[in-house]
Amino acid sequence: MKVFNHREVEAVDAGEGSFKLRVRWLITKDLGAENFAMRLFEMEPGGYSPLHTHPWEHEVFILEGEGIVTNGKESHKFSAGDVVFISPSEKHQFKNSGKRTLKFLCLIPYKEK
Repeated sequence: MKVFNHREVEAVDAGEGSFKLRVRWLITKDLGAENFAMRLFEMEPGGYSPLHTHPWEHEVFILEGEGIVTNGKESHKFSAGDVVFISPSEKHQFKNSGKRTLKFLCLIPYKEK
């Protein structure tokens, strides 16, 4: 069992194609998690993730702020307390449409990092 504050995990740039977006890899194989990774994303106003796709699903919980998720053709608004499910191979992009930092948890099968 491990208990720690999320601020103890470094927030790093989310990478190519993103803007004003940082990620904290909270739960990883380094902690013994063999099946899933938990990430905390922090997106500044006007920020976005890349429009992309991959063969695994995402489970997302919006903690703070508001934004939209799009597949490039249709968009859906979300705000704190909302849940977003992205199916495997579904094109997706998150955008902060609000005036404060957007924070969301994203859980994925352990394929990355």
